[in-house]
Amino acid sequence: MDKGCWKQTLALVVVLVSTYAEASLSWHMDDFIKAVKQVEDGDPGSEPVAVLRRLRRAAGLNDAFIQKYLGKADSGGPEMDASLSVYISKAVNHRVTEDAEEEGVVLTSDGTTVALMPLLLGIEAGFLSNSTERVRGLYQLTLAKDLDLSFKHISPLIQFLGPDGCWDSVTSPQVFTLLDSPSLLTTAQVNGGMDGVVLGMEVSAKSTHPLKLSSLLTDYYCHQLEKGLDTAPHLISRRRRENFRGLVVPPVLTRKVVKSVELQRRLKGRPKMDVKEKKQLMAVVKEGVREFVHKYMDCPPIIPRCMWGAKPYSGTPTNLSLPLSFMYIHHTHTPSQPCLTFQQCSADMRSMQRFHQEDRGWDDIGYSFVAGSDGYIYEGRGWHWRGAHTLGHNSIGYGVSFIGDYTTSLPSQHSMGLVRDQLASCAVGGGRLVANFTVQGHRQVVNTSCPGDALYNEIRSWEHFGEVKR
Repeated sequence: MDKGCWKQTLALVVVLVSTYAEASLSWHMDDFIKAVKQVEDGDPGSEPVAVLRRLRRAAGLNDAFIQKYLGKADSGGPEMDASLSVYISKAVNHRVTEDAEEEGVVLTSDGTTVALMPLLLGIEAGFLSNSTERVRGLYQLTLAKDLDLSFKHISPLIQFLGPDGCWDSVTSPQVFTLLDSPSLLTTAQVNGGMDGVVLGMEVSAKSTHPLKLSSLLTDYYCHQLEKGLDTAPHLISRRRRENFRGLVVPPVLTRKVVKSVELQRRLKGRPKMDVKEKKQLMAVVKEGVREFVHKYMDCPPIIPRCMWGAKPYSGTPTNLSLPLSFMYIHHTHTPSQPCLTFQQCSADMRSMQRFHQEDRGWDDIGYSFVAGSDGYIYEGRGWHWRGAHTLGHNSIGYGVSFIGDYTTSLPSQHSMGLVRDQLASCAVGGGRLVANFTVQGHRQVVNTSCPGDALYNEIRSWEHFGEVKR
């Protein structure tokens, strides 16, 4: 074989290997962790920081803003396999296409989607830190820079953060499409940023340094629940929002965003802001942080319909006239057992929708929202469509059900907190429930045993519980 033909054959082999690697590895966190393990195996004994720098080098994340905090990405080490390098570059580099497809994100086992860039930058900042009290550049690298870009486009008539999206497949995800017009900071970016902050702070404590980056990611994203979140470890992805809420003070986040703006101006050689300009910036950022806190810290994480595999609404939905005055609490009775995984909760949601549509002849699943025991709220008819949950009262309240039969036992404390505190707070803050709304059990207004004796007795102690006025 002559040299020219040999080169062509070699090039074809490289392309085929690259294509095979991309086809065999999906955009799932499990597959990304496999890729990280391959990088670690290629340089046995390498420290997590060296692995992170190799990932950053493969992804080309080496601009002046990142170098300011993390230094250059040229960490040395053996040359990375070409197909692996291509996979990592595509997995880490974030962008939204004209077709509203979001790239640089992965699906996690718990059903949420995470942007990898802010996650990895936050972890690297944590490893490089010399103090557990202050991780240099942590917020700028994970959230502040992108929050600044989003805040510049604030309109009082639209939500400027989000949206979430859905995958073409939850078993072998390849394409993630946003549910609405994209802002400059999607929910996947926020999830990645939050995780970057949480894990960055965790690894900044030298005594807790894991030996492998892959182990850190596995422990965080792949933990299997046994009895729900009440007895689960503290540091897992299902606790993302509560852990982030425990670390972040809104005024601090506001200052970090402003510092990010100032740094970007310096790097571009632009003059410092005058007093008036900085005051205007602070006002915009404060407004933006308030919206961020409401959407991602006050509100619970909600799994959208398309992620649990909902069938379309049959007919035309009737829009609710907001704000509503009631929240009606239910249990499912069937399924009778709590669901502990995204897969099982999704199957339960599909089963209930099928029963409501096919057996009862309703247009859709009857509930507005459903609480699993996996740490998430599942979207039923949602905030805006009138439900079929509480006969005669569907136009004046949301119907929220807990998956499981709670005649003699209670849902987990965590899942009850999601409904009692976060979902309710989210509804009030978003103008969907009146501030003095009333919580009632299904049995109070309909002849039924729902939501079960144990759960009904529990909700009678909730702050907004109200008796039926005769």
